Amino acid sequence: MGALDRYARLAGMSDEAWRRHANPWSVWARFAAVPLMILAMWSRAWIGWWALLPVAAVLGWLWWNPRAFGPIETPTAWSSKGIYGERLWLQHRDRMSADFAVVQRIWIFGAMIAAALLGWGLVALQVWPTVTGAALLIYGQLWRIDRLGRFYDQQVGLNPPARR
Repeated sequence: MGALDRYARLAGMSDEAWRRHANPWSVWARFAAVPLMILAMWSRAWIGWWALLPVAAVLGWLWWNPRAFGPIETPTAWSSKGIYGERLWLQHRDRMSADFAVVQRIWIFGAMIAAALLGWGLVALQVWPTVTGAALLIYGQLWRIDRLGRFYDQQVGLNPPARR
């Protein structure tokens, strides 16, 4: 079991939570949390330490989100396939092709740059690095979900589920 899989289990990602997280509403609601977190963190300029309350609310939502929506048993939506692919990737990295490993490295490098820009923007209360960092982070995550969805499709094609 890899570090990311241990983290997922520590965060309470049971089989049921993964199926619920695969609901497109869950995926898109998590993306909507990005600007909400930025606003919550930026609010320290207006409300000082009280900004910890909206930050805590967004963090609470991010924790509860994978449990908030109905489960998806058979993914058909693009986002659902991406989440099922993420779970497969966490469990079976050995099945991942070499080109995906390259994509993951590019994504991780891009995410580090995006997080640095976003962090700088939030600390300095500067709009352009905040918006640029957030846009790069979201774009990278969309790309990652797309690749994980392709991985899921590939794995299902190799090992189709048994018909009942």
